[in-house]
Amino acid sequence: MSEQTIDFEQVEAMGISRQAYEEVLDIIGRQPTIDELSTLLAMWESNGRQQSLYGWLRGQHHVVERNDYLYSGDAGHRAIREPKVKECLQIAKEICRSIPRNQGSQNNLSGQTGLLLYMVGNVSSEFADSEYARRCLHLVSEPMAVGGHDEDCQYIEMILSALKDGALIEAHAAVGQGGLFCSLLHFTSPMGYDILAPREVRLDAFLFGEELGRYLVALSEAKDDEFLLKMDDARLNCCFLGRTTKNRVVVDGFDFGPVSRYVQPPIKKKQFSFTPPSPVIF
Repeated sequence: MSEQTIDFEQVEAMGISRQAYEEVLDIIGRQPTIDELSTLLAMWESNGRQQSLYGWLRGQHHVVERNDYLYSGDAGHRAIREPKVKECLQIAKEICRSIPRNQGSQNNLSGQTGLLLYMVGNVSSEFADSEYARRCLHLVSEPMAVGGHDEDCQYIEMILSALKDGALIEAHAAVGQGGLFCSLLHFTSPMGYDILAPREVRLDAFLFGEELGRYLVALSEAKDDEFLLKMDDARLNCCFLGRTTKNRVVVDGFDFGPVSRYVQPPIKKKQFSFTPPSPVIF
C-alpha cells in the first residue's frame, strides 16, 4: 500500500469535508495515506452514498449496546472500552507473539490471491476466556461452556469436508487460538487477507474472540453462488469476510502491515552428524 500522505487541499479535491477528514484522523490516529482514503471512499460509494461521508464515518465505530453479555462477573469488566482499528494493530502484535510460530497453514492454497474468504458459524460477540482477555486485558474468566458447541462443530466439519471433497471450496479450518485475526493469518499464510468487520459486534470480540463453532472457508469466486446455496440448504450462518491478498493484512480498509510482522517462519532444526570414533589400536 502506498505510504504517500496527503494534504488537506488534496483531500478537499477528493470531495472530503474537513469534518470527515478529522474523523478519519481520529479513527486511525495519524495522517492517512492516499490509498487509505481511496479505499475509504470506495467503501462509502458502495455502502453509504445515501448519507454524507462524515455521517457514514460516524456510524463506522463498532458500538453496540452495553456489553453486559461479555461477562457475568465483576461489573468493572463491562467498562472495557472498545479499541479502535489502529489499536487492534498493537493487540494483534501482542497476541501473535504467544502463538506457536510453527503453526503454519496446512491448507495448500498455493499462494492464490483473490480467493473469497467466509466465516461459517455464528459471529463471535464475546472474548471471555481468550488469549486477548488474558494477555492484553489481564482478565481471568471462567472457561466458556463447550458442550453445546460439540454437535455444531461436528455438523459444520462434516458439511465443509464434503464440500472440500467435491472441489467446491479450496480449504477450511476452525477458528482457534488468537481468534479470527490469528486464525486467518495461519489459514492464508504465506498470503494475507483483506477483510471487513460487521458493525453489529465489538471489533475486539470479532477479531480476537475464541468462541467455538466458527470455521474459515476459502473458495474461488466462480464457486461463490453454489457455495451460498449449499450453506442455505445446510441452514448454516455464513459471513463474507473478504479476500486473500499478497502478503498484506488489511482490516476495514486500513493496512496492518506484512504477514511477516505477525507470522514468523518456523525455526529450522540443526542437522547433527555423527562420526564414529576411530578404533583404538593397542
